[in-house]
Amino acid sequence: MTEIKWDQEGERRFETGVDHGVLYKPDIVTGAYDEGFPWNGLISVTESPSGAEANPQYADNMKYLNLTSAEELGGTIEAFTYPPEFGECDGSAEPVVGVSIGQQTRRSFGLAYRTKVGNDLNSEAGYKLHLIYNAQAAPTERAYTTVNDSPEALTFSWEFTTTAVDVPGFKPSAQLTIDSTKVPAPKLAMLEDILYGRDLEEPRLPKPSEVIAIFDAA
Repeated sequence: MTEIKWDQEGERRFETGVDHGVLYKPDIVTGAYDEGFPWNGLISVTESPSGAEANPQYADNMKYLNLTSAEELGGTIEAFTYPPEFGECDGSAEPVVGVSIGQQTRRSFGLAYRTKVGNDLNSEAGYKLHLIYNAQAAPTERAYTTVNDSPEALTFSWEFTTTAVDVPGFKPSAQLTIDSTKVPAPKLAMLEDILYGRDLEEPRLPKPSEVIAIFDAA
C-alpha cells in the first residue's frame, strides 16, 4: 500500500453555488413528472436528512444490537421568486386570473438544481445535478416590511418533505445526484435534454430507473 498524502494538486475539491432550478409537476393520473418549469431567483436549497437514528436493543444484560430507523429527506428552498405553476404546490388556487386563494390542497412536486464543483486547479471543474422526487412543501411565514434606507427584496422560503420512490436494486430514495466530472459527457447531455427539454420534446423529470439506465447503457 502506498503512503497516504493529503491535499495533493487537483484533489482539493469543493462545491459552491446553486442554479438551473427546474420545477416538475406530476400528472394527476399517471404520476409522471411530464411538465417542467424554470425556477428563477433560486437562492439556496438546503437538504436536511432525518432519521437513521440508532435504536439500541438489550438482552443478556448487555447491548445486543442496534436497529437503525428509516432515513428521510427533507429540506428548505429559498428564493426571490417562484414559478406561477408552484402555486398549487404552495397551497393556493386561482379561480380567475389574478385572484388567488390560500389554504388549498398542496400538490407534490419534483425539483432539479445544479451546484458547481471546483478544485484548486479549476474553480469550475464541473457540476452536480441534484434530482428530488415526491416533495411536498409546508406552509412558511412571509415577512412584508416597509421600504427604508437599506431596502431588501422579499425572499420566500419553503420547508419540504419527501416520500421515497422505487430504485431498482436499491432501497427507495427521493434523491439522485449526478457528478459531471465522473460521468461520460454524451450521456450527461442526454439526461439534460430530458430535464430541460429539446426541440419539440417537453422537459420532464425521468424516474430513477431511467436515469440509471442512461448511464449504465453500453
